[in-house]
Amino acid sequence: MAVTGTIAATKQALESGETTSVELVSEAFSEIEREEGEGDSIFVRTFKNSAITQAAAADAMRKMGIPLGPLSGIPISVKDLFDVEGAMTTAGSAALAESAEPAAHDAIVIERLRAAGGIFIGHTNMTEFAYSGLGINPHFGTPLNVWDREVGRVPGGSSSGAALSVVENMAVVAIGSDTGGSVRIPAAFNGIYGFKPTTGRHPMDGVFPLSSTLDTPGPLARSMNCCRIIDHIMAGEPVPEANIRSMNGLRFGILETVALDGLDMEVAGAFVRALEDIAKAGARLERIKVDVMKNYDQIAKLGSLAGPEAYHLHRHFVAFRGSRMDPRVLSRIEAAADISAADYIEMLALRKEMMEQSHLATRNYDAILMPTVAIVPPEIKPLQESDTLYAEANVKSLRNTVLVNLLGRPAATIPVGAKNGPPVGLMIVGEIGADAAVQDLAESIDICIRSSRE
Repeated sequence: MAVTGTIAATKQALESGETTSVELVSEAFSEIEREEGEGDSIFVRTFKNSAITQAAAADAMRKMGIPLGPLSGIPISVKDLFDVEGAMTTAGSAALAESAEPAAHDAIVIERLRAAGGIFIGHTNMTEFAYSGLGINPHFGTPLNVWDREVGRVPGGSSSGAALSVVENMAVVAIGSDTGGSVRIPAAFNGIYGFKPTTGRHPMDGVFPLSSTLDTPGPLARSMNCCRIIDHIMAGEPVPEANIRSMNGLRFGILETVALDGLDMEVAGAFVRALEDIAKAGARLERIKVDVMKNYDQIAKLGSLAGPEAYHLHRHFVAFRGSRMDPRVLSRIEAAADISAADYIEMLALRKEMMEQSHLATRNYDAILMPTVAIVPPEIKPLQESDTLYAEANVKSLRNTVLVNLLGRPAATIPVGAKNGPPVGLMIVGEIGADAAVQDLAESIDICIRSSRE
């Protein structure tokens, strides 16, 4: 059996004897090592020996009837930001790889996933230091988006390899991180599911940082139920049963302020079709303006919260090893050196105002809906040739997801693109702390849309 199913389907196949964990892990590595495949650009390092050993142990315990964890025997990929005991963590950076030491311990979220039985396949590729929404990496290569590979389009970032490891059947689920959209962008750009939890829901111990205010782990997978399972395990919570809801009587806000500006035609079309499907099923949709969302533009003009926090965290590395970094990432970090303390404090105040006032505007809705990304995946070559085009595409790819990160809210992305068209994501946004409710609504909406199109 190839690594093509959800957690639930894979677990059922393991329990029925249709496959074994060793077979699943072996199939994953066969795909990673396939000469004409994308494995070399999707993974920066693999854990083959330990993965096969752990798979054999899981199979043996299953045969003996020993109770197993909810992820026992299931292959998982890990973004190159998370410490895995015995492996280097290099954050997509060739310069960091030159001096990194093997991790002494698993990151806490990795430890929890391991305790649940997950088998780690390897560290996935990413934008250096997680500082871009496009997923281009000049050091370790750029995995190609699953759509339109003949042209060659960005995979989305920064969790580029995470998304492609799932799409290319190299892992059942992937662990990424999301500071400004780094889980949801690559998920949306490659037609899979992603979940960004409420900021602070998961411990960041053992996770290479970018922004102390905004960083959070998050899963990418083939279903929202997979994201639910991974999210709760990483949070150290029991996994609840899904509460699938009828659309009839639900009330959704369609955010007009900022979130619908400048959409690509294909994105706008897919978004409208998804809303029509939801409305036909009985949901009440209301277009809303939330003026405080315009604080996003003011924060962007001041330089972004992630900029000064990234500069503070990495300024010494940049000073001594900057010449070995991706020039686009380096320039963004260095530019933040000119952001004053007054401007940084002003950005925090603008964010606080956004969080407080937007809650008052949206608290009576079941969720807020918007396109996950305003554009379809752009071609790689023009972006490599032009700093201006790169910067413009990066801003457009990040805008909607950054809005949500500034609010600290949980958000899911589900695929809603036309069958033969570009991948497009629908983002479902909840209130702070309503992570399980967002997962339930996202899965319910996904079922509604897929049913209407069958």
